[in-house]
Amino acid sequence: MKQKLSLQQKLLQKLSPQQIQVIKLLEIPALQLEQRIKKELEENPVLEMEDDSSYEEESSDAPELKTEEDKDDEEFSVEDYLPDDEIPNYRLQTNNYSPDDKQVDIPFSIGDTFHEFLLEQAGTDMFDEKEKLLAEYIIGNIDEDGYLRRDLLSISDDLAFHMNMEVSEKDLERILSVIQDFDPPGVGARDLQECLLLQLHRKQGEQRELAVTIIRDFFDEFTKKHYDKITRKLNVPDEELKQAVDLILKLNPKPGSSYSNPLMKSSMHIVPDFILENVDGEL
Repeated sequence: MKQKLSLQQKLLQKLSPQQIQVIKLLEIPALQLEQRIKKELEENPVLEMEDDSSYEEESSDAPELKTEEDKDDEEFSVEDYLPDDEIPNYRLQTNNYSPDDKQVDIPFSIGDTFHEFLLEQAGTDMFDEKEKLLAEYIIGNIDEDGYLRRDLLSISDDLAFHMNMEVSEKDLERILSVIQDFDPPGVGARDLQECLLLQLHRKQGEQRELAVTIIRDFFDEFTKKHYDKITRKLNVPDEELKQAVDLILKLNPKPGSSYSNPLMKSSMHIVPDFILENVDGEL
């Protein structure tokens, strides 16, 4: 049996305890580092703080003038930089109320979210039980801008797979058309063109029909602002075209945007004109 001897060179890098300590010190913020140094000075009597006052005198002969802002900075303590969760509870409490002060809770209104607003409208007698379930499913697929981004075929497949309901696209289209009559105008549209048309159908005025024709038949030219082409094809005066375009530009391209932040609505306080209290049977 033969034994084979071989030599291999390996390069290993190991950090010494001192290097590890230096790395940890570099990660500490300046304020905590200063506290760490003071702690080490107190625990280790061999360590001494180097006085650099002589260096400061050599580097600057002129006296340093402190501004009012510098004086204000000196009044800050370490507690000013601590996060709020590290402040004791007693520091967050105020006791400057008189026993005679009366605390009055002011009620505030809780605004519905966008989808809750649509579901409320679907809860009327316009649907039977099955249609109401389908309407709620469609509303659940409407995004915060008010658009139905999914096609009805995909929704039909989801209903068959998850809810074991066989529903045709034609039935879903009929329910969607009812939802598109909900407020805000334009809700349930599948694209911008349909959204604008839904809003125009609720408008009144002489230019409504022209605006509908522009969006329905010349939507590409309208988005590219090729108004001269629309004028030539429709053979309408420039002033009439301008009025129709102005009507379109006043429409909301994102009908659900007014409900996009329900917290803004829920923060609208209702302040009573007066408060009526019953004290020992007397109002």
